[in-house]
Amino acid sequence: MAKHIKGITTKLGLPLVFKSSFDKANRTSSKSFRGPGLEEGLKILEKVKATYDLPVVTDVHESHQCEAVGRVADIIQIPAFLCRQTDLLVAAAKTGKIINIKKGQFCAPSVMANSAEKIRLAGNQNVMVCERGTMFGYNDLIVDPRNFEWLREANCPVVADVTHALQQPAGKKLDGGGVASGGLRELIPCIARTSVAVGVDGIFMEVHDDPLNAPCDGPTQWPLRNLEELLEELIAIARVTKGKKPLKIDLTPFKE
Repeated sequence: MAKHIKGITTKLGLPLVFKSSFDKANRTSSKSFRGPGLEEGLKILEKVKATYDLPVVTDVHESHQCEAVGRVADIIQIPAFLCRQTDLLVAAAKTGKIINIKKGQFCAPSVMANSAEKIRLAGNQNVMVCERGTMFGYNDLIVDPRNFEWLREANCPVVADVTHALQQPAGKKLDGGGVASGGLRELIPCIARTSVAVGVDGIFMEVHDDPLNAPCDGPTQWPLRNLEELLEELIAIARVTKGKKPLKIDLTPFKE
């Protein structure tokens, strides 16, 4: 995946950070695939870095993982469910690496200013925040474009996760009992277009060469064969949008 995605982003002139997880510790079902584990997973990520000359990002779930992950990852990601966990944020910050904090599905965007400040108070100014949708009832998420504006109050880069934001948490019943997350893959272009038009600093996207057989988050994986086409459109939108520039509103009475 790193080889193919880098080939596309290099062709389009886009910077790429490769993301993969060594352990999906918060899967909906205990029967779901979790990953190779910390030691083996970091070896794989290290090989990706060396082979394809790519920066990598991966997530941590416990404070004790941060030191080892910091020796390999260029960016450490804090999962949305853990975005307020002070000890985890501080441990990640102390590695000196860039910290990407995903906004909790249950959080107002204003909360992320506090989370980012925890990173800075731990001595690390390298932080960014990521919108990944907000709970809308029990089994659905919505993306509120206003959040992209409000997240800028954290005074750091804002990233849009355009695939996890379309999950339908615990919305898919499994054979034999239990549930897993479903998703709305067909709406990924919609959320991506909106995010870029508003003026985010980066896009987080799950991409797979065989989405129907992906071991994790299959319903929200974007097909590799469609990646270049979508990125070309997003680049075109980014070139014309003024989303990062506030529009000055004049409330004085209009006169002919």
